[in-house]
Amino acid sequence: MAYTEAHLAALEQALARGESRVRFEDKMVEYRSVEELKAAIREVKRGLFEQARDSGLWPGAPRQIRVTTSKGL
Repeated sequence: MAYTEAHLAALEQALARGESRVRFEDKMVEYRSVEELKAAIREVKRGLFEQARDSGLWPGAPRQIRVTTSKGL
């Protein structure tokens, strides 16, 4: 699923307010516990990171270039 920053903001707002219901556009989701809400936030953050990485907005693992030389002795 393609997540947006608005999804993340709605979830974090609900957590900050102590609410268990999150409304986004025309959908309403009710979470059973704070842990379930935190898990949803982690999932959205992971999805946003993967989308950014796949689109090239977030660099992947740093590349290393190793140079070795010898005098040929």
